[in-house]
Amino acid sequence: MTAALFGAALLALWELAVRVSATPPTLLPPPTLVARTLVENAPLLAHHTLTTLLQTLLGFALALIVGVSLALLIDLSTTLRRALYPWLVASRTVPIVALAPLMLIWFGFGLLPKVLLVAFFCFFPIAVATTDGLARTDPELLKVFRSVRASRTQTLWWARWPSALPSLFSGVRIAAAYSVSAAIFAEYVGGFAGLGVLIQSAANARATPLVFAAIVVTACASWCFFALVGVLERRALPWRYRKERTPRPVHLKPSDLKPSDPKPSNLTWDFKEE
Repeated sequence: MTAALFGAALLALWELAVRVSATPPTLLPPPTLVARTLVENAPLLAHHTLTTLLQTLLGFALALIVGVSLALLIDLSTTLRRALYPWLVASRTVPIVALAPLMLIWFGFGLLPKVLLVAFFCFFPIAVATTDGLARTDPELLKVFRSVRASRTQTLWWARWPSALPSLFSGVRIAAAYSVSAAIFAEYVGGFAGLGVLIQSAANARATPLVFAAIVVTACASWCFFALVGVLERRALPWRYRKERTPRPVHLKPSDLKPSDPKPSNLTWDFKEE
């Protein structure tokens, strides 16, 4: 509720500032004009949004598969960790701005380079978070599994993997927040459809209200994707969000208890005689 009121106040200030200063719409459109542009161009925005979402979902799925697989490989042995982890960190130092033109040269202007760019942008937080989660498994739990002579696969599936799930979802949330933006950047560099192409075309035509409308759709898509990951996390890890129920106090009179009975910790005494 507080966030909604704060957002409404910002929109009101934005509208007032634009109206009072007589700022031209090509420079900064008021929120009412952006809303009208959203309604008038809904079919166009929907077409480009579907293209962007397809690239986002495919790239994110690929990032999830690669990130988790790489984390499992790194966790197999200390040797693999020393060999792969530095390259994992080094991959994050490669700027996506420099990688995007190479992807277009190697794979053309179709769907594949956009999916690969989204996957490259998103797999790092997933891989790092999963690796850390696997490494932080409770040592006492591992001792229990060793004491019953559980196999390595059984230990991974029943002990290490459940312990790594909270960290995995933390990395997935981070990746989800940036996946749509990564897809739009890939479209902006080279593409024929998508919100990135629409933003670029509208900016070149000085259709600033349409640019803002596309930005609003982008923000909503990113928020929905982030929220969807949160819902899946609550389904997969219900114990993390289950609230502990505190016992309700029971009001008793002294006559309700025998003198030899100890006073329970969750009871409150009421000395008023009725």
